[in-house]
Amino acid sequence: MKVISTKKTPAAIGPYSQAIQVGNLVYTSGQIPIDPSTGAFVEGGIEEQTRQSLTNVKAILEEAGLSMSNVVKTTVFMADMGNFAEMNAVYAEFFTEPYPARSAVAVKTLPKDALVEIEVVAEK
Repeated sequence: MKVISTKKTPAAIGPYSQAIQVGNLVYTSGQIPIDPSTGAFVEGGIEEQTRQSLTNVKAILEEAGLSMSNVVKTTVFMADMGNFAEMNAVYAEFFTEPYPARSAVAVKTLPKDALVEIEVVAEK
């Protein structure tokens, strides 16, 4: 097991790692839309929050020597499933075919009242 960590994303806000590599798989922790340069949420709504969450995921994968094309599974947690179409449009900017498998789940609340949190599994 190897810990993956980068200063290009926000530090973990609890007792967890940004990502863990086990064998050829990298599991990221859920990424919320915190801009690492400010330590605050990005301005805007679901589109901006989705973009920042995926930018954070991308930075973690790059630290592991991977790209978004290595992602095999994503889980998207959303505070309001009514924002699905807007989230999906931004999500599509980050992935190309063959697209990773994905689950999208509505949850009551997310850390710091984020609108979205995204985690991925990638293969080396």
